[in-house]
Amino acid sequence: MRNNSSAELLTRRVEKILPTKEGLAKLLRKKKIRLYQGFDPTGARLHLGHSIGLRKLMEFANLGHEVIFLFGTGTVLVGDPSQRSSARKFVGEEEIEKNIKNWKRQASPLVDFTKVHIKRNGDWLTKLTLRELITIASNISAVQLFKREMFQRRISRGDTVWYHETTYPLLQGYDSVVMDVDLEIGGTDQEFNMLIGRELQRKMKNREKYVLTIPMIMGTDGKQMSKTTGNCVWLDDTAHDMFGKIMSMPDENIIPYMTLVTSMPLLQIEQIDSGLKQKSINPKDAKEMLGLEIVKDFHGNAAAKIAAAEFTKVFSKKQQPTKIQKISLREKELSLVDLVVKAKLATSKSEARRLIAQGGVKISGVVQRNPQALITPTKGMVLQAGKRRFVKF
Repeated sequence: MRNNSSAELLTRRVEKILPTKEGLAKLLRKKKIRLYQGFDPTGARLHLGHSIGLRKLMEFANLGHEVIFLFGTGTVLVGDPSQRSSARKFVGEEEIEKNIKNWKRQASPLVDFTKVHIKRNGDWLTKLTLRELITIASNISAVQLFKREMFQRRISRGDTVWYHETTYPLLQGYDSVVMDVDLEIGGTDQEFNMLIGRELQRKMKNREKYVLTIPMIMGTDGKQMSKTTGNCVWLDDTAHDMFGKIMSMPDENIIPYMTLVTSMPLLQIEQIDSGLKQKSINPKDAKEMLGLEIVKDFHGNAAAKIAAAEFTKVFSKKQQPTKIQKISLREKELSLVDLVVKAKLATSKSEARRLIAQGGVKISGVVQRNPQALITPTKGMVLQAGKRRFVKF
């Protein structure tokens, strides 16, 4: 991964800097700072949206600043209510440890773990005494906590806001006090929590803490990328899946993705943007360039080129992939809808019927439209569901 220049540190991949960008810039001229981003290990996979913060952390680390990669082993017990319409489910200790292991593996193409410190906030949050909790809470108004937009939305709907959820910003904020940081990085959805940390740092340590929010990106369906909706380009996707998802996303994602989730020079991105607007560059060619850049970061240059060639073969030339998963079935004959489910190309019969109705199921290149048609799987027969899923019997 190429290093970004210090000139881009407070501009690229930055949505907002609080209280002021000028203040943080002045601090950076004075000294090397301590900063962190927290990650609650609530799922097994990271997506490209997470990579924005990872890249920003490494920009600071590469310039010699002290960077902390914080796993929220304490805050995860509460569950971050940000952007949630209901309370999060409890995550067990075994799942937490498994998720942390997976996250480190997925982040490793972007994060040089020899340049960052790894900490877990469970090391201090789970040891807080009642007296300490009361002291922390005494610095923040209860009215301030309940004014959170997502809480107000729930209350207006008549839904419950659980007391433990209101403690989350306090616990996340206390991380800043314990680690005595100058800066916290997080998504725009984390602004409230990070500002609580700024207030606690000011009241408990009598010092400033800056907040840097990073932009959110849209998913493959043009809506905000989210683990909940599943519209994600996952960091552990295969090279073929990653490239295919990039190529299938809306054209308006091209420039934001180039700016936020690649190390492409900004001048080059500006030239591509201008070309797209003037229609001298085809969006398909720009997306292919983007796909190569992203896949290269996670799978290497050779794998990126193979994925691009495979995409051209399957989607542009309408040919079958070079490598197709092979399966065998015991059944001599079964309906098309059952065949799609048995081949694990759909998770349910209803999903299989929907695919068939949309013309998304083919046998050896021929569209199949009758879900109840009886099919006899034969050796070498290729079943296709959607654009990227193939199996050979």
